[in-house]
Amino acid sequence: MNPKPAIDALLFDLGGVIIQLDFERALAHWAARAGADARALKPHFVFDETLARYERGEIAARDYYAALRWALSIDIPDAQFDHGWNAIFTGEMPGIDALLRSLEGRVPLYVFSNTNVDHQRVWSSRFAQVLRPFERIFTSCELGKRKPAPEAFHAVAQAIDVPPERILFFDDTLRNVEGALAVGMHAAHVRSTPDIEAAIAKYRWPGVNDRK
Repeated sequence: MNPKPAIDALLFDLGGVIIQLDFERALAHWAARAGADARALKPHFVFDETLARYERGEIAARDYYAALRWALSIDIPDAQFDHGWNAIFTGEMPGIDALLRSLEGRVPLYVFSNTNVDHQRVWSSRFAQVLRPFERIFTSCELGKRKPAPEAFHAVAQAIDVPPERILFFDDTLRNVEGALAVGMHAAHVRSTPDIEAAIAKYRWPGVNDRK
């Protein structure tokens, strides 16, 4: 029987893994303020290169909102875009707080999120308690690099001083999982806390499970 692979650090995505997201809430808010139908806006709200630039810290919120104003064909002020944009955070993923607390102090825990400075300001405050077990939180807007780019994963591995092949990464977006695998990380495509627990059970590290 082959031994379980050894891992020295766990790296978590944020949205969809630790925090629940609902982008429909943003669309509903914007549509209501613009007197539009949220269903009509949805096909025009895409995760495009403008959003990627925003999440790499290359443009400010006002620039992203200007792009949204054009793409969605609605004319609402930046403050209303901001309000809807920050309404997407609906709560913690069920069971994640208990899992993180069970791991805290037994294996190093980190976050790597594609996010922007405005979202970071909100979730870092609203979800401070569930984020407490993490030794460090890496964000694309601070790194200037975004998943699934290889240089983004290498930057995180270098910052925590752990080789990619000794890191287990969790993400709810398959292309990010594939990006992590491409640089040598172990990675799991997860949609729930039980998915994370099942992935963890396949690995070993000191203090969490036996090295036998």
